Amino acid sequence: MKQAIDILIGRTAQIRGDLDFCGGLHLDGRIMGNVRAPDDSSSSLSVSEEGSIEGTVEVPNVVLNGTVKGDIHARERLVLGAQAKVLGNVQYGIIEMSLGAQIQGKLTQVVEGSHERYG
Repeated sequence: MKQAIDILIGRTAQIRGDLDFCGGLHLDGRIMGNVRAPDDSSSSLSVSEEGSIEGTVEVPNVVLNGTVKGDIHARERLVLGAQAKVLGNVQYGIIEMSLGAQIQGKLTQVVEGSHERYG
């Protein structure tokens, strides 16, 4: 899953508050708030080893190598790298995990055609 990066948040940046976006977002810094992209989009979020989010993530496609302290709702695809750490529940369409990835929460697969709304 390779998507163009439309938004880059550098490793020295800290955002306090919710972030809504479309397209590709790459995070090297820290977000203390919820991160959302529309369900009907092909938006993607990538979080580097240095990146972290404290809040709920609702993005169709997520590649995580850093830390999320909150629930993740990745309707399409979730890729967890070896350094990934999730402290929360995870809902996913397809999941790929590398050896070393950590999840402290419940895993639930989102079934295609389900009208369940996150939140």
